[in-house]
Amino acid sequence: MASFLGAFPFPSQAPAILTYEALLKVVTILTERYGVVLKKRKRDVWLRELYRSMAVYDRGIRKETENEEGKGTDDKGAESHTGNQGFAIDAPGEDEDEDEGNDDDELVLAALDSMDAIDVFKQGEQTNVHHSIIPTDNFLKLIELLLLIAPIDPQESLSTFAADLSEERVERLRQVGNAVLSSFGVEHSHGITFRTFNTVISTCLPYTFDGLRPLFEHFLFAKDFDLAKKKNKDGAESPTLETHPVIPPPKPVTDPEPILRSGGDILDLPMLSQLSFFIKGSNLFRRLRPLYSGNTHGFSMGSFEKQCFHWRAPSILLVQGRLLPSEPSNTRERTLSDMLPPKRLPNSVADAEAAETTMTFGAYIPAPWKHTHKACFGDSETLLFQLSPMHDVFSASTYSTDYVYFNKSPTQPAGVGLGTAVPHQSSAHSYHSNTRFRPGAVSLHLDDALEYGIFTHRSEGGGSFHPSSLPCRRGKDWQDRFEIDSLEVWGCGGDEVAEQQRKEWAFQEREAEARRKINLGTGDIDADRELLRMAGLIGGDRSGGSI
Repeated sequence: MASFLGAFPFPSQAPAILTYEALLKVVTILTERYGVVLKKRKRDVWLRELYRSMAVYDRGIRKETENEEGKGTDDKGAESHTGNQGFAIDAPGEDEDEDEGNDDDELVLAALDSMDAIDVFKQGEQTNVHHSIIPTDNFLKLIELLLLIAPIDPQESLSTFAADLSEERVERLRQVGNAVLSSFGVEHSHGITFRTFNTVISTCLPYTFDGLRPLFEHFLFAKDFDLAKKKNKDGAESPTLETHPVIPPPKPVTDPEPILRSGGDILDLPMLSQLSFFIKGSNLFRRLRPLYSGNTHGFSMGSFEKQCFHWRAPSILLVQGRLLPSEPSNTRERTLSDMLPPKRLPNSVADAEAAETTMTFGAYIPAPWKHTHKACFGDSETLLFQLSPMHDVFSASTYSTDYVYFNKSPTQPAGVGLGTAVPHQSSAHSYHSNTRFRPGAVSLHLDDALEYGIFTHRSEGGGSFHPSSLPCRRGKDWQDRFEIDSLEVWGCGGDEVAEQQRKEWAFQEREAEARRKINLGTGDIDADRELLRMAGLIGGDRSGGSI
């Protein structure tokens, strides 16, 4: 990848020897420092250059890939300049898209202008990205590297990321990497085309390559580099000048803040890096705090409410489980099946793999949790996503604002979920257990016992979340019903938000204790409490705290 970028803008000369000049090109492109000279479509140009640096050309695979995509084959300008069979760096060709050629010209001019070599562009080359693919094995290795370095800070020592590369962690990186790779539809093709690469990265993995910026910034400055030093006429450094390093060596920290304080039943470091591929890492690394875990606090709506409410910052919900069999095997599964409409959509995976497939879904919720008696909460920054067995992100839609609900009342739907409206029932019609639950077009629902989950996807959309934009899933409908094995909620706010939540809990406890000690003057404590219960101040699901 670096050797191709080092040959920029002459792809036929790749792989290039990484001289100082070639390395300057690599660092400039991978740290995105070229952006100040680009006038438009900076991101699109940058993504195309990254794709070209990873892509190869093969005549046979190209024909198979284009036939799979329903495209014709055009060999004009596609002959490899080496004349060898098999994979080779994509050769110079003619761009079929005039707009794409203009963008290439703009990037080339910007790079050459920085080196005072505009005239060289007249002999520059152009390649056709639509006649190449990225081999899946190569891209998987790169994804594993990006997962490893995602939390890296500028000028942070790389040894801290290589020290704990045990076999177990490498295997876990490969598992998460395969989930990310599956979103490119590699099961049905020999490689990743530019169209697929551009679509998936732009919609589901926008921050995937962010780790390359601090990684390649290590080439820019030495830790002891000092611009304040001056040399005498004889070349010796002036001893009288006080030196101030531009980037001082890192200060020793006795107890550094860990990237993730403690892993959960679902979330670990590789999965945290996977989240950073579509949620800004500044909101995740060293800022996540565990709020709720079903295996620790209990699978109940009351425990969920107690642990998650009063968190005044965004949070991330993660749920993991295994798919249910097509036919109910017990009373609880039969009750769930009876609750849903009779016509069932197929699973997202083949029936033969359903029993062994672990499903992981989640949501990024920017608003604090609250009860949704009448309306859902959340805003357009809410995200619904799937992490395994395939990576996918469903962004919020403006068609409907039914983003998140938390409902403990005996109305439909009771539970936790995203993408389904809270129904409004008149007092004349009570809720019946045989009422059918109709999930939203793209939605996730967890029942009130936090025992089962339902993820629904209808390609026509029309709900609070957009349908999948992955080429391999476009136009497909499915519904995954699964039994919940683990459920977690993580707060994105740091210690200051956690301290605020702790104070809220302490205030609620004091209020509850004060209400429990109220004396109405009757002399009978039990009678006093019964009056308070009749007034609705205590009892039921109330702890005696604030109303």
